[in-house]
Amino acid sequence: MFKQFVSMIMVSMVCAGLSGCTGVPDKVAPVEGFELSRYLGKWYEIARFDHSFEEGLSEVTATYSMRDDGGVNVINRGFSKEETTWDEAEGKAYFVGAKTTGHLKVSFFGPFYASYVIMELDKEGYQYALITGPDKDYLWILARTPSISDEVRRHLLEKATKAGYDISKLIWVDHGKENS
Repeated sequence: MFKQFVSMIMVSMVCAGLSGCTGVPDKVAPVEGFELSRYLGKWYEIARFDHSFEEGLSEVTATYSMRDDGGVNVINRGFSKEETTWDEAEGKAYFVGAKTTGHLKVSFFGPFYASYVIMELDKEGYQYALITGPDKDYLWILARTPSISDEVRRHLLEKATKAGYDISKLIWVDHGKENS
């Protein structure tokens, strides 16, 4: 599944002429005062817009760590119940601008990058985040734990709705078994 993501990103970026792939969607602003050291580590995917590269995956996590070149190593992992296997993709990310702004470009294939925009973040505890891509076809809710409170859920959904996202398209990720 994640391997399909690599192919899709490559084709779509080539077709788009690489224009706008690291931009920020309308009505969205990356968080300021971002601290990468606090963001590193494991995050659980709570909800997402459906895409073929994650289709049928549960137990999805993203783990971020520092690279020797100053970038961020990204490991996305999910379980396919249909295939009864874990699927994993490794990528890299770099800041688009200032290192205190939650706007990175991420690549799972060579020189092709797409936006990773942190549009909402629990700056106090770094326990939840709302992420978008280069346009409003991409949306993820991430958290440090496999579930979030109703209050946090309402807050993130309200933020996404105000920015113009169709939250009815969100898929809520099953984290029914331990993700090791």
